[in-house]
Amino acid sequence: MKTIRILFAVIAMMTSFVMAAQWSPTKAIFDINEPIMKVFLPKDELNTGRAVVACPGGSYLGHAIGHEGWDWAPFFNRHGIALIVLQYTLPGGDRSKPINDAEAAMKLVRDSAERWGINPLSVGIMGSSAGGHLASTIATHFSSPDVRPDFQILFYPVISMDPARGHQLTHESFFGASATPELIEKYSNEKQCNATTPRAIILTSDDDSGVNSAHNAASYYIALKEAGVPATLHVYPSGEHGWGCLQSFQHHTQMLSDLSDWLHTF
Repeated sequence: MKTIRILFAVIAMMTSFVMAAQWSPTKAIFDINEPIMKVFLPKDELNTGRAVVACPGGSYLGHAIGHEGWDWAPFFNRHGIALIVLQYTLPGGDRSKPINDAEAAMKLVRDSAERWGINPLSVGIMGSSAGGHLASTIATHFSSPDVRPDFQILFYPVISMDPARGHQLTHESFFGASATPELIEKYSNEKQCNATTPRAIILTSDDDSGVNSAHNAASYYIALKEAGVPATLHVYPSGEHGWGCLQSFQHHTQMLSDLSDWLHTF
């Protein structure tokens, strides 16, 4: 297994490879002013060519970079899937920053497909909480075919930008002090699904009171189905918010099984 750490600003000049002997502990990162990608490649004998770009959550104020990012690498690598964890620029009211970073990450993965052993036709996006909003935004607002995800994996996502249905802090971080009704509608991603939106799996907890993600997840699932997009929804009875790949999540084993099963359906 190899990891690759890429600073977008210097990607044309330098890419460093390091062998990883152990995984970084769960942690959070704040004050992100420049995007960074960390790429975890599976062993050659396991490689399926599939890749996932992961967007950790944190209300667009920081990144739960461990349990919603780096710590997922062993799971995906065991399945022969490359994991690319994106430390995207925080918006601070400028929504274009994380969107541009996520689209750039999708394009970079495809541009590096031959070098990294990736099938450019099998690159998905994953997001948790506010990262789920970013991932679903790329899935529904992609600016060109080369940045369109082939599938999406969403954990307890913020989907709606309506503060009454989504998450006030995520809304404020994304838009700034105020947002027009038109912008709220545009980035309420359950309202933007169509036949070009990629297939999805959505996983959340029924008792998630912090972000109301069960309602967000159900609305997005219904919108995908109405658009004719294959979609799977798992709502666990407990767990609240932010469990990621933590083993302390009561339904951790079942969740991994559900995700593994879905990954083998296409």
